Amino acid sequence: MFTFRCIFKPGLAALLVAGIAFHASAQTKEQGTATPKSLRDDITIEHYMKVEPEAVRIIRHPVTGEIYYTTFFGDVLKIVVVNGQPESKKLLSAEDHGIIRLQGAAFKGNTLFLAGNINVNNNKGNKGRMVRYEMKSGVEKPEMTVVFNTVEYGANKTTFDHGWNALEISPDGKYIYVNTGARTDHGEVQDNGGEYPNARDNALTAKIFRFPIDSKDLLLSADEAKLKADGYIYAEGIRNAYDMAFDPKGNLFAVSNSGDYDHPEDMFWVRQGHHYGFPWIMGGIENPQQYPDFQPDPEKDPFLSKFAFAWLMKYFHNDPEFPKRPANVQFTPAVQNLGPDANEYRDRKTGVVMDGDTTGVTVGTFNAHSSPLALFFDNENALGKDLAGDGFVIRYTGGPRNGVTNPSPLRRQGRDLLDLDLVYDKATDNYKVKTTRLIEGFTAPTDALLVGNILYIIEYGGKQGGNKAGGSIWKVTLPANDKLAKRSKKKRS
Repeated sequence: MFTFRCIFKPGLAALLVAGIAFHASAQTKEQGTATPKSLRDDITIEHYMKVEPEAVRIIRHPVTGEIYYTTFFGDVLKIVVVNGQPESKKLLSAEDHGIIRLQGAAFKGNTLFLAGNINVNNNKGNKGRMVRYEMKSGVEKPEMTVVFNTVEYGANKTTFDHGWNALEISPDGKYIYVNTGARTDHGEVQDNGGEYPNARDNALTAKIFRFPIDSKDLLLSADEAKLKADGYIYAEGIRNAYDMAFDPKGNLFAVSNSGDYDHPEDMFWVRQGHHYGFPWIMGGIENPQQYPDFQPDPEKDPFLSKFAFAWLMKYFHNDPEFPKRPANVQFTPAVQNLGPDANEYRDRKTGVVMDGDTTGVTVGTFNAHSSPLALFFDNENALGKDLAGDGFVIRYTGGPRNGVTNPSPLRRQGRDLLDLDLVYDKATDNYKVKTTRLIEGFTAPTDALLVGNILYIIEYGGKQGGNKAGGSIWKVTLPANDKLAKRSKKKRS
């Protein structure tokens, strides 16, 4: 769930990620480049470099080993070393690839894939777009190939229009996956001032798509039956999987944001043909607006804050035309969080915020409003000790500000790096996860890149009063396996 978190700048740069636009500048003012705090003695953190404003993704060229990052407004930058110091070198911009709101980036060999959104109909409509470049050595402006464009569909004036964003390559290199988030908070009508009458979510939103890696010049229609027949829709009913990653066994996982109700934030084991419940269920809790007798009232419903943007804008309302659940479809639940961290939840009967460690209740998956981003796995088993082969995720929001604890019991911790120890549960044919905090005190972290036992975490940065503030990349050294540790020790000696 996002209150001012879905990175959308209406009519301007529209759609950021998980509300980064609203929070980033304030957090940067508060904390500057203060070093995040490690919660373990065997993890060290150092400032690596400053980056351009509105940085969203950080990725690595698998052939050259060079690190790239991208910005929301369309720039692709390579990190180069000048006089021993890392600097940003811009390679591409929105003028080159046509993606005005760039949210996804991934490499497969020398091929760079970019995905995002473009404004149409005087910024009232949206089209999704993916392109690819062959990033050959010595070529400053590589040739571009279009993977797909979508037909036009309605954008809207809210912070809840997520657009096309996360990219992930299959382990066998045959497919590329792309997430397209919801264009609503919880399935309500968003007609953009009547420009798109009765528009809710559609065939091109709230889904994960999969395309053959060599696809080109596709035009995706809003015909869901055709998209399924063509094999492009991989999974559906996911509000906004802003990051996806494969684990060492080849399983695809995704982390998703819930809406402006106190639903937990989901992590899903994403499987072909599965439906994950949106807009009828988020975080294992039903969306009350689907029921014809729903009369929202924050005074009576503890899950609905009177300060929530979706409440203030009257997006929660009696909605007898809300779509019915699909017939004969069983929703796949989220990964269940066993704690000890990020497992606070609001009790459905009493409305009181509880801690799963105390009650023994599992949460699907993370505490509400935590904005999980930057999902990745130690697929090379480069890490040592208890971290070997684990998954990791960053919470974008929550945590103290200026040393003051967040008053919300659901947001007292956040802006941190979490270790995810996933275990398959045969009884439910799903995963459970033990979640442990490793680092806290980031400022608007959006993405992460693991290279061996070195982790690079990039921050969004934002802008302050029209000035370009920029964020940072933090270099984190995690415990290495014995082989890497011996090699590192040898280099130092």
